[in-house]
Amino acid sequence: MRVLVVEDEPTLARQLFDALSEAGYAVDTVDNGRDALHLGEEESFDVVVLDLGLPVMDGLTVLGRWRSAGRKMPVLVLTARDAWHQKVTGIDAGADDYLTKPFHMEELLARVRALIRRAGGHASALLECGPLVLDSRTGRLSVDGLTIPLTSHELRVLGYLMHHQGKVVSRTELTEHIYAQDFDRDSNTIEVFIARLRKKLPEGLIETVRGLGYRLNAHA
Repeated sequence: MRVLVVEDEPTLARQLFDALSEAGYAVDTVDNGRDALHLGEEESFDVVVLDLGLPVMDGLTVLGRWRSAGRKMPVLVLTARDAWHQKVTGIDAGADDYLTKPFHMEELLARVRALIRRAGGHASALLECGPLVLDSRTGRLSVDGLTIPLTSHELRVLGYLMHHQGKVVSRTELTEHIYAQDFDRDSNTIEVFIARLRKKLPEGLIETVRGLGYRLNAHA
């Protein structure tokens, strides 16, 4: 899963990058509204953490232009403690949730997980697909109750497929959602991760749809 962090305060931006990266997300960061607007329009993100008090272009303007352009990714806005009016305006502009500064990083991570789950139609932190159970809070995967170790990229690929189970996901889409923008992307490596996952999972769970991509099939 891929996250865009838009925050102009360097220390907080680094803390957000570190916490989200450690939690297994591919993270892009920008420190102004103009770059945020461009990235949000050109790249694919599973969730955005958006500070409203940005230089060059404020966060509300960025959010409003994203929504006007039809960009539907979940957005968590960050507001100052006394800026209650920004919360209301932010929600009206299309934000999906808000968090007041200062905040505990654990709460932000929980809200990010919840936004991603809701976008995929999942109510629980435990994602289930046939014998697979993936705990989105810890990244722990079990098959019929047995813990299966995964590398960080295997977890990103499987996590994306589980959030979109039953749907065909192309290699390009997977590449866009498991790598940050400055990573040397190679869609061919997706085949490698899929092959590794197939060795660890019950046969037939990850289905290849010829010419289109992959589908996680709970009824295999």
